[in-house]
Amino acid sequence: MSLLKNGTNTLINNCVTNITSLGFYVLIENKEYFIFFNDYPEFRNANIDDIFNMKVLYPNQLRWDKLDIDIEIDALQNPDKFNLKYV
Repeated sequence: MSLLKNGTNTLINNCVTNITSLGFYVLIENKEYFIFFNDYPEFRNANIDDIFNMKVLYPNQLRWDKLDIDIEIDALQNPDKFNLKYV
C-alpha cells in the first residue's frame, strides 16, 4: 500500500510556547527566544490569550495585533545591537 499524498504537518514552528513570571518563549524557525517583561513591559499586564496570539510577518518581524506590538527577530537574535529600553 502506498500513500498518495502527505499527511498534515502537526509541528507548529512559529508560536509562543510558554509564559513565565519573567517573560515568555517564542519559537521561530526552530529557534526559541525568551522575551523578558523587563525589556518589553507592554506585555507585563497583557491578557494571556493576546500574548499567544502572535503573527510572524516575514521576513523578520513578530506582530501582536491586539496589543499593537512589533518586535524584529534581529532584536531577539542580537539584543546588544538594540540598546533602546521602553519606559
